[in-house]
Amino acid sequence: MGDPFMANGFGELKVDEGQLVFRERGHPFMAIGFGELKVFSGSAHPDLAREIAGVLGVTLGQARLRRFPDSEVSFQIDENIRGTDVFIVQPTCNPVDQHIIELLIMIDAFKRSSAARITAVLPYFGYARQDRKDKPRVPISAKLVANVLSAAGTHRVLTMDLHKAQIQGFFDIPVDHLFAAPVIIDYLSRLGYPKVTMVSPDAGGAERARAYAKRLDAELAIIDKRRSDDGTAEVMNVLGGVEGRTCILQDDIIDTAGTITKGATALKAKGAARVIACAVHGVLSGTAIDKIEKSPIDKLIVTNTIPASAAGAACSKIKVLSVARLLGQAIKSIHEETSVSSLFV
Repeated sequence: MGDPFMANGFGELKVDEGQLVFRERGHPFMAIGFGELKVFSGSAHPDLAREIAGVLGVTLGQARLRRFPDSEVSFQIDENIRGTDVFIVQPTCNPVDQHIIELLIMIDAFKRSSAARITAVLPYFGYARQDRKDKPRVPISAKLVANVLSAAGTHRVLTMDLHKAQIQGFFDIPVDHLFAAPVIIDYLSRLGYPKVTMVSPDAGGAERARAYAKRLDAELAIIDKRRSDDGTAEVMNVLGGVEGRTCILQDDIIDTAGTITKGATALKAKGAARVIACAVHGVLSGTAIDKIEKSPIDKLIVTNTIPASAAGAACSKIKVLSVARLLGQAIKSIHEETSVSSLFV
């Protein structure tokens, strides 16, 4: 009759020093304690999800995500995922609330379908900038979203370049926090520009800019910036020599592009030979693309943590780098229960 503890999808059940372990059956993505690796996508960024699946050598999981006439979300999994290791790719970008609700509904479906583990892959974590009480009687929305993801049934989170690293502490589940720096630095080094100066758009980003400068053997400058009451950026002064140099203006997020374009104008006024802007997350809200087109920025480098809009894709100044391989490597390490720390650079 066979071994009483042999089941489809799992190896032989053995007892070793009081712990249950599984003998692997040779599946290319079958890890001890978890079943087959499955990658699913929400509606936020299916192109990135497909690219990640390609890196891993798997196909995207089969599921249907649709909306009822009243805008409610419907989600149904079209394959057996009992005992599998599920990774849901869903950056919570614009429309942020819609993508968060989609993600929560997907997590609930996988939990109720007996997935062994559910990892939310959030290349971009919406609400990350609402990470503290900076005014009276306001919420800490980043913490709320972290709580809701945990309550829905998420076992762990894989994310990239959080606005503040301490947001990891908002979660009561494991968080793997990747950085896109290796991808961006590799591209910048291949451009071969002479006399490079890394520029932080504000004092808060100086540490990040210093790390980039060290890897690129570049100088460092900082823009002294103050914000007016309505939140628009006011550039005050450039700290550091930039005359005749290639200035790489680096930030984690470019949203309305006010900070980055005013920074570029200040750098050109100080004699910069060229200005290259780069950011991990190209949110590019509202008139951001138009501002960039009209600004003295020579090139804007972003990653594909957020899908490019039609206007962004058509903008000749914008270069999009892929982080799919980096995310794929992290997913493989998480699934195989090996170290992810080598990717934290």
